[in-house]
Formats: sequence, structure tokens, C-alpha cells
Amino acid sequence: MNILLVEDDAVLSNGLSLALQQNGYTLITTDSGQYALQLLELEDFDLLILDLGLPDMDGMQILRSIRHKKIALPVLILTARDDVNDRIEGINQGADDYLTKPFDLGELEARIHALIRRCYSGFSDQIHVGQLELNTQNHEITANGQHINLSARELALLEILILQTGKVVCKDRISQRLAASGEALADNAIEVAIHRLRKRIEPYQAEIKTVRGLGYLLEAQS
Repeated sequence: MNILLVEDDAVLSNGLSLALQQNGYTLITTDSGQYALQLLELEDFDLLILDLGLPDMDGMQILRSIRHKKIALPVLILTARDDVNDRIEGINQGADDYLTKPFDLGELEARIHALIRRCYSGFSDQIHVGQLELNTQNHEITANGQHINLSARELALLEILILQTGKVVCKDRISQRLAASGEALADNAIEVAIHRLRKRIEPYQAEIKTVRGLGYLLEAQS
């Protein structure tokens, strides 16, 4: 799960990054609204966590911009603005959730998980591809109810592919996700990881296809 965190409080941003990365999420952070808009044009994110009081622009402008461009991205507003009219405006402008500061980290994680379920798995905690099953709550992947013997890198790669089942995942995004596991990436790391993972999941009626020049996609075998 690739998250863009737009937050100008450095202490809060660093703390959230550390906590969410420990729970298996990949984060890119910025305190600039303009840079956030550029990233949203260039990168493929699964969730935007958006502060409203940014140094260079109001977060509502970012929200209006991405909705005007019809960018289908779940947005969680995280702000000190607790007035009910601000909440109403945020939801009306296209936010999927609104959480005010100060907040409990557990509540934030629960709301993130709820957005993931709503947007990617139809309110279910499980996503199935062939005989593979991803539990979006604990990030565990099983096959026919049994754990698969996969490395941390392979699990991270398979999770991102399952979350985007039937869609092409670009190599740059895969590279970011694998790098977040803390291991050094060789030049052919993605190709090697894909090759190994492809063999591991073959018995479970799922296959990874290469889309030349774009990336990879996961599909259930027909």
C-alpha cells in the first residue's frame, strides 16, 4: 500500500512515517502542496493523507484539483480544523474521511484500513486471486488457508500486485515498495523477484504477466 502523506509538521510526519512503515505501508512525505500535486501526476498512490494548513497552499486546493482531474484516489484529511463547517466542506470537496488533530494513532490506522477495504476489497478484509488470499488487516497472504513460504521481499511484492489485481503495476512503484523493505536493490532486483515469485504462485491458480515497457499485473488463471 503506497501512501502519500502531505503534512507540514516535521515531527508528526516523521512519527507517522515510522509507525505506518512498521505496519507494512510504503510512504512518501512532503510539506509542499505544489510538490504533492506534481507527485500525484507522476506516481500511482493508494491513499492520500492530507493536511489542510500547508505553507504554500491550502490543502482544499489540492483536494479540489485531484477531484477536478478525476483522480480516483482515497483521501483522508488530517487537520487541526475541527469546525463542523470545515468537515462538511472537506467531504463535499471529495474527501473520503476527515480526522482532526490531536488524534490517536490506533484510530488513524483503523480509518486507513477502512478506506483500503472500501476502495480495494468491497468492504471485505480478504482479497482473493485464484487460491491466494490477502488479509488487508494484518497483511498476511495465504493459499488455501495455509501460509506460503515467501521471503519478506516476495511478500511485499505479492501484496502490491494483489491490491492492484488486473491492473498494471509500474516498475518504479515496485522498486519503491521493495526498497521500503530495507534491502539494497541490485539493478535486476525486480526481474529476479518477479521470476521467483512467479514460480512460487504457479500452483495456486494465479499468474504474473509482463506488460512490456510498463510493468507487471497479477491475474487469476482461467
